[in-house]
Amino acid sequence: MKISSNNLNPSIQQAQKTQQRLFQQISSDLKINQAADDAAGLQIANRLTSQSNGITQSIRNANDGISFAQVADSALSGVTDFTLRIEELSIQAANGALSPIDRRSIQGEVNQLQSQIRSTFENTQFAGRDVFSSEGIEIQIGAEANSSLAINTGVTANVNDILAIDISTTAGAQNALDTAQNFRQAIDTDRASLGAIQNRLESTINNLAITNENTQAARSRIQDTDFAQSLSELTRNQVQEQSALAVQAQANVQTNDVLALL
Repeated sequence: MKISSNNLNPSIQQAQKTQQRLFQQISSDLKINQAADDAAGLQIANRLTSQSNGITQSIRNANDGISFAQVADSALSGVTDFTLRIEELSIQAANGALSPIDRRSIQGEVNQLQSQIRSTFENTQFAGRDVFSSEGIEIQIGAEANSSLAINTGVTANVNDILAIDISTTAGAQNALDTAQNFRQAIDTDRASLGAIQNRLESTINNLAITNENTQAARSRIQDTDFAQSLSELTRNQVQEQSALAVQAQANVQTNDVLALL
């Protein structure tokens, strides 16, 4: 017997609406598909989604910051090697047994090392950006405004001092030794700062990852479908609907019997 939907009693209509909602939740994996499902829950879930997206991007930013600092540190490591060689050559040139010609020959190697140092500071780049610029960079490491961390790659060492070294004389060699050692120590200080920045960014990434995990879990509890609960409710609702349909069908039969007697 076909029962017109226009004649369905309210309990059956409500059961069908509930089934439609449950089917939508199960198929979409979302408990809240529209504002009518849970207006307050929708707002909270959207705020948590925004926060999670911001944290995810902040983690990417922090990883970029680590890469930037690593490029700077690697370049300064090369500068340290060049400076150590200049120190060694300065000690050699300070030897009174050498002739002026010998020292000029040693100065030729120093000139090459100085060119390498100058090139490192002028040409080292990260994604097209000069690494050793005086202003450094700011890394956004949070989902909120002004959550940033500065990475300063402006060297504290005076590059002009190392570039001005001349060991073609004994006095120049003695002066060069002090200059090179002071320059190297300043570079080591800069590298230590970059190492501290990398460690801080790694710690920040770990904290952000934990926060993001908790944020996503909170959003999931509000927004995602609880399949066990939804399936249980769907089964219960289907039984109720079938019972209501059976009762209405029986009522229709009885009505037809009464009409047949009239």
